[in-house]
Amino acid sequence: MKDESSKNIPAPANSVAAVIIFFVLLFVFAKWGPAINFSTTTQSKGEPFVVTGEGKVFVTPDTAIVTVGIQETGASLKTIQESVNKKSQALVDALKSMGINKEDIKTVSYNLYPQYDYTTSTTNRITGYQISTNYQVKVKDFDKVNEVLTTATGVGANAIGSVSFEVNDETEKEKLNEARELAVKEAKAKADGLSKAAGINLGKIVNISESQNAGDQIRPLYGMGGAPDVATKEIAVADIEPGQTEIQVTVSLSFEVR
Repeated sequence: MKDESSKNIPAPANSVAAVIIFFVLLFVFAKWGPAINFSTTTQSKGEPFVVTGEGKVFVTPDTAIVTVGIQETGASLKTIQESVNKKSQALVDALKSMGINKEDIKTVSYNLYPQYDYTTSTTNRITGYQISTNYQVKVKDFDKVNEVLTTATGVGANAIGSVSFEVNDETEKEKLNEARELAVKEAKAKADGLSKAAGINLGKIVNISESQNAGDQIRPLYGMGGAPDVATKEIAVADIEPGQTEIQVTVSLSFEVR
């Protein structure tokens, strides 16, 4: 009887084929197969532990900022310049006569715009000019705000802007320190609670950063630039109530991890 085993593929050939198939499959899987993530996240002692805290305080403003302006339009540049300069000087003199210090009266803008005729030809022709100048007036006595507006319009101011409120520098610094202390206190308390809950031992503070926000309150009265001429000598303005301004400080504390 003839031995049939001689018809089979030799064992070494089978082994070689299996190895080749294995590496082909391995290559295909590595190139196109899904990625498997074997990493894990741990808290490194070299990384700081960062917490934030917020502190807020409220303060009543002690200064009102009144914005008033003068606007003139005409065919002669020299004529309207002289008119604006005359009214501006009258405005400053009138405000000073009310007891407002010169350093509390500030010119914040002066603009000159040519006026064009766009209808006659392709070349734009200048038909006149417009000049506008705006002033900011610091008023520490809020009862005088309405008087400032009335006085300004009485000497030619015809663009009434807004009333905003601010806190003097010393008071603002004091309130910022209060808000800062509250923010740091909150951040430290948060760090203590979180580290205990997470089982982390904290060391010294290695970095501190801070951001501040102390916005002024602005109350518009009339539109600036292009406002209609004020025909009356008296302006009816609601009672001025400054309310309170919020001063906010946010701190970020970075602790070393032991």
